[in-house]
Formats: sequence, structure tokens, C-alpha cells
Amino acid sequence: MVNIVGVIFLCGLAVINAGRPNDEDVLSDIQRVTQLRAFALDFVGQGMKFDVEELSTLDSRAPGLEDMLCLSDLAALMTGLSNGQYWALKMFDAWGSKPSGLLTGNMYDLGNFDECLNINKEVSLGRTIQGKYCFLSVSPAQALGVQSSIIGRFNTATCLPASCSATQMNTFVGSLMKQLLNVTIPSSAMSISESSCQTSESEPWDGLTIFMIVILSVMFCLVALFTLWDYCLVKNQEQLPTIVKIFSARAHSRALFRIVEVNSNPNVIDCLHGIRCLSLIWVVYCHQYVMTAFASNINLFHVISWEETPYASFILHGFFAVDSFFVLGGLLVALIPLRLMDRTKGKLNVPMMYLHRFIRIVPLLAMAIVMYMKLMPIVADGPRFASGYSGTVDCENGWYWTLLFVNNYTNETCVGHSWYLSVDMQLFILSPILLIALYKWGKKAAAGIFVLIVLLSGCLFATIMVNKYSLVLKNISLDAQKDLYFATHTHATPWLTGFLFGYILHLNRGKKIQLSKVAVWSGWILCLAMFFTSIFALLPYAKWTGPDLSTFAEASYYTLTRVGWSMALCWVIFACMNGYGGLANSFLSSPLWQPLSRLSFSVYMWHMFFQEINVRSMRVNAYFSNYTIMLNFWSTFGFAVLFAYVMHLLIEAPFGGLDYFLRPKPKTPALVKQKSQIDENAHKNLEEIKVTTSTPAEN
Repeated sequence: MVNIVGVIFLCGLAVINAGRPNDEDVLSDIQRVTQLRAFALDFVGQGMKFDVEELSTLDSRAPGLEDMLCLSDLAALMTGLSNGQYWALKMFDAWGSKPSGLLTGNMYDLGNFDECLNINKEVSLGRTIQGKYCFLSVSPAQALGVQSSIIGRFNTATCLPASCSATQMNTFVGSLMKQLLNVTIPSSAMSISESSCQTSESEPWDGLTIFMIVILSVMFCLVALFTLWDYCLVKNQEQLPTIVKIFSARAHSRALFRIVEVNSNPNVIDCLHGIRCLSLIWVVYCHQYVMTAFASNINLFHVISWEETPYASFILHGFFAVDSFFVLGGLLVALIPLRLMDRTKGKLNVPMMYLHRFIRIVPLLAMAIVMYMKLMPIVADGPRFASGYSGTVDCENGWYWTLLFVNNYTNETCVGHSWYLSVDMQLFILSPILLIALYKWGKKAAAGIFVLIVLLSGCLFATIMVNKYSLVLKNISLDAQKDLYFATHTHATPWLTGFLFGYILHLNRGKKIQLSKVAVWSGWILCLAMFFTSIFALLPYAKWTGPDLSTFAEASYYTLTRVGWSMALCWVIFACMNGYGGLANSFLSSPLWQPLSRLSFSVYMWHMFFQEINVRSMRVNAYFSNYTIMLNFWSTFGFAVLFAYVMHLLIEAPFGGLDYFLRPKPKTPALVKQKSQIDENAHKNLEEIKVTTSTPAEN
């Protein structure tokens, strides 16, 4: 998960840089900036008087063919303005101005993106002028020749002929500003970057884009073909051919939406479905705030007062949802293989265990990398979508780190939230050592795991103390984010806690532990106290003008809550399994969670695809508020679930279905029927207890 604390921290830096100025300082800065407002409003009038030939004298080098085309189009534009032609007026009408709400954090005036790109005017035989949309970055302090300014750098939209490069446009804008304000504006004060520019012409598809489309098309054809086979030719669903099981959308949909009665299988922990779904929703909701912080908000500075509210603590401490996934993952990595080892007298097929894991995760992850890079620019555009997916550079430079599951220790994270898959995969790879130790040495090995939890907690505590790290928003640093949030050993504690709890459940399988009412009530009170303490303990220190938390206190908080949250979640699972869950068990074990629970890995992989599209394709400024983000969350979550279902049918389920070919075949005919029944029952059991051991990746 992208670290929401780190992202909002960057917003907080903008607030701090803005400071808390005196009224006189604000007034003088606003008066200066209003001088710049005219450059967007009066360009039409100035453009009519502008002599394009002046541009050719501003550059010492001889004009080339591209320069001549730009000058020709600018001359046509000025002529069109003088004659009042509609297309020329639209080109300047699409410009932005000084953003409204500079004092509340608005740093963008988006102009009219579509009006600019839709300009397509034939001015002569074979010569057409198209609009080119770019952002002009303005520093009021440098532009007006003052030492400092309360108002920071802002961006406003521009629209000029597509034949002009950013350099040529900078020359044109500088000349107009000189006429407008009668001062020479330095290039660092007002500049257009080519990377911010867009035209209506799309780039031709490269090989990777074509490869993505071919793969999706082939998979769609296979799924459609075998789904028709399933509908038309198969009479008995119990005798479905293996190849049809792998590709049939009907078969996969039936398994996905199959509702299993609660307590129908003693090997299934029903409440895990609800815990997994709630954790997923919490993660997606937190990411909605992260992406909203990247939007062109008209009131971004509202984040500082929002962060001080109790409600914000649920968002700022969303990393506990990540710890919840680690607890569930560790629990199932211990519980399922230990049951299998009991049946096989201690044998554990480690290569097959790894292979099963890889074919469940890698295909969807690899397709996500390609589709984030290549599909996103195809299906979306917008004022701030010039560079496509925000992680494109990281994916191009280090996509292999993500597929090798080590990107949490690199700077190229590619698909940002895939760092969690890397952490979980690294722990999963180490799990056979722990499993074999538990089977051979039992409680002695469990004691060793407990000691390891204590040592890792001490490592986290020491890391914070030695480096004086802080994760409180007003004091957080990028180094703290990297060392405390992305590192595997800092997240191993909740995973090992869940792993040890899974071993305890394995030892007590089939037993119902009897507890007194006092013990049950005490357990729930301590559990809820830990949940609320973890979320709200730092609230008094959230205020920007409030007291600072000591390094020792903060180190203690993050060390103890990481263990405490995990233990509290284990109590919830224990209570629900043994009949002490009450209303919590009824809610968490509801069969309605089951379809979303099975789809959770795919939802996790695709939710940020839609969040980034929605934020970066906005044509107008956004407004930061809890209600607005709630509305955006439900629309994003709905699209993510629908798209996740499609990708589940096309990629996740078919590749995951390769398990059918990996199952051992019976050697004698007498064992065929018995083996088939065992495999079928085992398959059903595994389908029911699928749960995320990475994000929501399948165990």
C-alpha cells in the first residue's frame, strides 16, 4: 500500500512552507499576483498587436524547419485573432488564469482541456493547425522580482499551435508578458515543460502494447470458446473436462459466487471472509485519500486542519489494515500446510508449494504491470495525464524487481502497492523452515518463533531510537518511511504472530475451548481497547502547534501496537471460532462476504488503476472533503470490483486452474475413485479458505 502518511506529509510541507503569514504579507503578495492574472485574460488583445517576426530575433541560431512551421502557425493565429475567427478565439479561450484559491492550496488552473485539443483548423491547402495543451509553471516571486512570496509556484493551462515546441512557446509567452507588464520575465519564473504538453494525436502502439492486446484477445477467445462448450456440450457439471474447468467463465463464476453455509465445514474459519473484506475496504478507502492528495484540489491546505480531527486517525493509521492481512496470511500459511503434513507424515512438497503460489500471483501481477503502463493511457486522458501512468518510469527501469518480489528494497516500485506482495512472498519463501521446525520440534520451535517476534520487535524499536525516526505526520521523513514501512523485517512481527496462532489452532483442532463469562468479557474489552488505542493514541500529538512526542514514546507505540493489534485480531478469530463472537461473528461470518473475499486479490491489484485515472483525468478542480472522497470511493470501488471480476475470468482463474495439471495422478485403477473424491474435497476446502497471504493473494 502506498504510504498515506508519506503522501499527506508532502502536502503538509506545502502548508508549512506557506507558513502562517501576517495579513499585511498576504495582501502585498496577492496584489503582486493579480498583476499576473492579466496574462490569461488580455492575451487576446495583446495577440492582435503582436508581431510574430519579433520571435525570430530572440534566438541567435538560424531558424530551422520546425521553427518556420511554428512561426507560420503563430502568424495564422494572430491573423485569426485580428479577424475574430472562432478557432483562434477558442485557442486563447482554453487558457487558464491565476488559480482561484491560492491561499487555500490551489496550485492549478486547468483551463479547458478538450476545447484546446479539439481545435483542428485548415488554414491553407494541406496545412492544418491543431491545439497543443501545456502547463505554464509560474513562480510569482521570481516573475515580479521580489525576494520571497507567500504564494508558491502554481500551474496554469496554455493552448498554442501543436507545431510549436515548449521552447518556442516559452519564447512566445515571454514576449507577450514583456508587452503586458513591460518587464523581462526570467525563464525560471515562467516556463513550459514539454512533458506537460498534450495533443489530440495519440502515440502509435509499441510492441508491448500490441503484446498486451494480443494476450487479452487470446484469453478472451479461449474463455468465450470454452464457456460455450460448457453451456452447450456439457450435460453433467460433475464430469466437466479439465480444460473446460480451466477456461470456462461459467465454471469460475459458479465457484466465485457459490455461497457456502456457515459452519458447514469444520476446516473453514468463516469469520476470515469478513475480516479480509473489511481490511480490503479499509486499504482501498485509505488509498482514495492518497490519490485525492494528488488531485488539483482547490482547498489542499484544508488537509492540515483535517489531519487534526479524530476521523483522520482512521486514515492515517490505515497501515493496521496491512498488519491484518499479514496476520491472516501467517495464520493460513501455518494452518493449511500443517494439516497436510499430518496426513503425509511430515512430508512437505516445497517446490510444489512455491509453484502453486507463483502461478496464483505472478500472471495477474505481470498483466497488471503491463496494463498500468499501456492500457491506462489508452482508456483515459486529461489535463494532468501527459505522462500516462505515474509509475511508468519505475516500471520501465525496474519491472523485474517487482516480478522477483524484492521491489520493497529498491527505488523502482513500479506498481506502487505491489511492495506488499514482495514482503509477503519473502515471508512465504521462508515459511517451510518454520513449518518443518514446528512439525519436528513442536512447542520448542513455537518458543523459538516467540523469541523471534520479541527480537524483531526490539529491532523495530532500536531502529526508531537510533535514527530518531518519526511517523507522526508533522515530523515524518522519507528515510523513516522506507526503513519502517517497506522493510520486510518490520512487518514480520504480525505475520509471525498469525503464524504462531495458526499453529495453536492446529494443535487444538476439533476442540472447543470453554471460557468463563469473565474471561470472554475481559478478552473483548482488552481487544477493543487495543484497537482504539492503536488508532487514537497519537491524536493529541496530531496538532501542528501541539506538543511533540518523544522518540522513546513513539518507538514504544509503534513497537507495542504492531504486536498488540495482531494479538487483538487473533482474539477476534478465536472468539468467533469457539462461539464467543456474538454479533461480531454473525457479521464477519456472513455468507455475503464470500464472493468479494474470493475476488479480493484481483480487487486489490486493480483499485489504484481506477483511482489514478479518476484523479488525473479531472477537467475541473476537486474539493477536498470527507463526503466528496466517500462518493469517489464507492464509484471507484464499484468499477474496481467489476473490472476485477473480468480479469479474474481472463487471467487469474485460468492460470490458477493450472493446479489441475499439477495434482498427482493415482497409480492404480482401484485408487482412481477414492483419489478423485479426496482431490475434490481438498479442492473445495481450499477454495473455501482462500485468503490473502499477500495483499489478498491466495495462499
